[in-house]
Amino acid sequence: MGMTDHVSTVMAQWERERPDLDVSPQAVIARLHRLALRLTDELVTVYAQHGLGEGEFDVLATLRRQGAPYALTPKELGEQTMVSSGAVTKRVDRCVAQGWVARGRRDGDGRGRRITLTESGRELIDAAFTDHIANEHRLLAVFTAAERRSLARLLEKWADEAGA
Repeated sequence: MGMTDHVSTVMAQWERERPDLDVSPQAVIARLHRLALRLTDELVTVYAQHGLGEGEFDVLATLRRQGAPYALTPKELGEQTMVSSGAVTKRVDRCVAQGWVARGRRDGDGRGRRITLTESGRELIDAAFTDHIANEHRLLAVFTAAERRSLARLLEKWADEAGA
């Protein structure tokens, strides 16, 4: 592993100051938290190269992965992106202003609204997602394929237990 990382230093300090506590969970939780912040920085850098913020990328990617006609109601979009209806509205407003999505009426029900990916939005998210996946491969290159599969299984188990 090499040099002692920040978390190891913090744990050693707590072990010295509070020997009555088992601080071993920090070896996972603190590192995961620090890593999540770092990964977010790495991901949003690629989004920005395509003129997208994290919210816009999320909206466009969610619509694109639905398949044609690339449309969802605002409620469905919120459920799939796990953000509030207010956040969905703000994100969609920014995407509409750029011409990446359009608001329309749902088929049949004149009251219902749906958000649809435009052709320019589809072209943009296809290019951005290609670079995003290449970036994710780069970020995981430190692991072998077997290590990635093992880590994915462990994280899936933890997420299932946590209801995340």
